[in-house]
Amino acid sequence: MCVLRAMMVVGVTILGIAPCAAQRYDPNYPVCLQKWEWGGSSTIYCYYASWDQCKAAALGLSAMCLTNPYWSNNQATYAGRKVAPTLPR
Repeated sequence: MCVLRAMMVVGVTILGIAPCAAQRYDPNYPVCLQKWEWGGSSTIYCYYASWDQCKAAALGLSAMCLTNPYWSNNQATYAGRKVAPTLPR
């Protein structure tokens, strides 16, 4: 009975300290690139201001462009000036 209890404590401890995944979507950019890797996993990079920029990065890769669901449409301000956001096509 003590062995079973010890195994349960160890199992809960291991599950409790497992690393969490960080947010993949950067809300500052409207377009993301999803890239598939060997073994079936994929990674999402949200660094693109336009569809053309994302398509150029995806050229020749096992990847696709998608709209960032967390992109904020608010106008950004830089040094006190308003800058119109770049909308995806």
